[in-house]
Amino acid sequence: MTLDQATGEKESVYSLLAAYRPLAGVADELLDASGAVRPVWQPFLDHLSRMTPDDISQRFARGNQYLRDAGVFFRHYGEKGTSEREWPLSHIPVVIDAKEWRQIAAGLIQRAELLEDVVADLYGPNRLVGEGYLPACMIGKSAEWLRPLVGVTPRSGKFLHFLAFEIGRGPDGTWWVLGDRTQAPSGAGFALENRVATSRVFNEFFARANVHRLAGFFRRFRDQLLTMRGETESRVAILTPGLMNDTYFEHAYIARYLGFMLLEGEDLTVENGELMVRTVAGLKPASVLWRRLDAAWSDPLELDETSQLGTPGLVEAVRRGSVTLINALGAGILETRALLAFLPRICEGLRGEPLMLPNIATWWCGEESVRRYVAENAGRMLISRALSTDLPFAASGEDVTAGDFTCPNGGTLADWMNTRGEELIGQEAVTLSTTPAYINGALVPRPMSLRVFLARTAEGWEAMCGGFARIGNSQDASALAMQAGGTAADVWVIGSQPTSTETLLQQPGTPYLRSQPGILPSRAADNLFWLGRYVERAEGAIRQLRAYHARLAETDDPSSPLVAAIGTFLQSANVDPRETIPSGLHTILNSAVFSASKVRDRFSVDGWLALNDLALTAARMRETVIPGDDAARAMGVLLRKITGFSGLVHENMYHFTGWRFLGIGRSLERANATARLLSVFTDPSAPEGALELALEVGDSAMSMNRRYAVALSSNAVLDLLALDTNNPRSILYQLGEIKDHLSFLPGAHLHGQLSALSRSVLQVHTSLAISTPETLTPDALHALSGEIASLSVGLNEAYTR
Repeated sequence: MTLDQATGEKESVYSLLAAYRPLAGVADELLDASGAVRPVWQPFLDHLSRMTPDDISQRFARGNQYLRDAGVFFRHYGEKGTSEREWPLSHIPVVIDAKEWRQIAAGLIQRAELLEDVVADLYGPNRLVGEGYLPACMIGKSAEWLRPLVGVTPRSGKFLHFLAFEIGRGPDGTWWVLGDRTQAPSGAGFALENRVATSRVFNEFFARANVHRLAGFFRRFRDQLLTMRGETESRVAILTPGLMNDTYFEHAYIARYLGFMLLEGEDLTVENGELMVRTVAGLKPASVLWRRLDAAWSDPLELDETSQLGTPGLVEAVRRGSVTLINALGAGILETRALLAFLPRICEGLRGEPLMLPNIATWWCGEESVRRYVAENAGRMLISRALSTDLPFAASGEDVTAGDFTCPNGGTLADWMNTRGEELIGQEAVTLSTTPAYINGALVPRPMSLRVFLARTAEGWEAMCGGFARIGNSQDASALAMQAGGTAADVWVIGSQPTSTETLLQQPGTPYLRSQPGILPSRAADNLFWLGRYVERAEGAIRQLRAYHARLAETDDPSSPLVAAIGTFLQSANVDPRETIPSGLHTILNSAVFSASKVRDRFSVDGWLALNDLALTAARMRETVIPGDDAARAMGVLLRKITGFSGLVHENMYHFTGWRFLGIGRSLERANATARLLSVFTDPSAPEGALELALEVGDSAMSMNRRYAVALSSNAVLDLLALDTNNPRSILYQLGEIKDHLSFLPGAHLHGQLSALSRSVLQVHTSLAISTPETLTPDALHALSGEIASLSVGLNEAYTR
């Protein structure tokens, strides 16, 4: 490098840092106390400084596009309700030296072991309360103290297996623990997505920057969960509250990433003390359950009776030792913020050593002496009236400075503490360190905190080399939450040597074992079935609307016989052709998206993107498309998109049980819709042009021209669209597909005989196969449509109840 080049690079760095002014008395991650760039940041800063503003914008857009494509979002709460917002990535990572990270990890591992000791005591001998380390009322009055679990030792022998810790750096450079996450810690999946997006933004630099990878952490935790099954053929599953949960995306992402089932409470049942999964093949055992559902909602029989999310009898299965929960029910008691006030003394008493990472200074305001202390130090303390939620982007509760505390009913702070002291927690206000954020073409300091994850592996506790950073949208540390405009950033732990590129794949030298055959929960089968139906229903509506508008363009008369006939047919399916892009079509597409979202763990990213793109395109067209030729062309665009989605699913989805339910739904809907179409448009009373329209909607006009060298007749149309086994648009072909799919499903044959459902399908198939075009009258076709529709009921009774 020449002197001029070196000088130019320095000038670029100076330009990048021109607006970087850390606050006085606040630690900074980029600059040390003397204002010099920390060595671990220098290579990244040099790399960033060589980019033009346009380069940076394009790279940031690349990362944002990845997150949109992957469907990463957060749920925003406002006065008008909730809405899904794009994931707010802060593209500049938080960079930490590996040596410093090892110290952080050691402190958090010590803390994890301490928390295990505490929760084991609280649900066991209870010495901590008996010997005065903890006040009994603080534990007894906590909603997270689950009395039905007292005396229950977890099947694994451990209460805690996966933890998260909120940490922040104080003004003196010391890392502090701001909170413990033991209930159902979230954010690990978002940390993975932040990593993928950020590594795409800085792909050249990341590949050679010695950044510690995340995959090894997840692989070792996955292997540990699989080992915890024991010698049984049971499964590991992730328990989610469902689609409307704020972090459902992460639940589905982690399930797909690790290869575990994603279940809801209704997917599970307890039989004879054993936890079982309702599947299309009957009840199957599950012995390890990574719960993402708060404990109180897990069992309406013994915990919260109002819960509709849990599984009755789950606590009994835990008592009998038939299932291991990650983490154990009742572990949420450790999230009690008042507990922070007692952990230093407990650590000294139980382990004979001080906490390696100190707590944020905390006081439980349930004692008179503490109340007096809070009153005297009101200006520098925060009073919390709500426990923090377990979301990586949630606010930490209603925190206000004690000196400004407004009491209900106009009382004083002392009055409030005297009546509600056990619910109040005092914490010293902490000034968090700042880290760079790229705003308006320059780096500026913003406050940040980290969420760090620990997993129990075969070798003991392991800390993820990285994590999830929350970045404030201003210098005010209270604006870290995404609800308040905060952002999320990746955390790069950088070493001095190249790091291993571990993956989730089987490691070299280990014996090859074919994985367990997948099992399909009944609820997932139902959603896949209806996804197939909705997509096919939407395609049929799009084809009919294209035919409608093409003929409307020719006649410019919606009351002309053929246009009116197809319009009436559409309205019978709740699709109003008077709307250019009918709301009925949007309803069908939204139903398809909803069904797909319920099985996100079983759905490819490309398939999800294609389906969302279809729905969004239809929504955009609603504002611009006009009736007639313009609408017909728009329907052509939607048709190409929906057939592209169908092709992706057919070619890329693993051809196992779930694919077959999807195929059954698709074939049943197509067969039923074609029978309905033919019953109307092959009727002798149908208007002129009806046969051509039926062929067009059935996508068989070319086949008709090639196969039938005769004048167009209703018999020829019926033969091609109802009876031709080589035409994938025909009713008989689709019934054959259903018959074939069913033959591969569990229970298709019982004791050498066909199941009731298989007999029903065979009966409908055979009856049509021996028909002739002459016998397929409109009434016969209408009856056939009803018989095909009734197969859906039989399928539900056989597999999805």
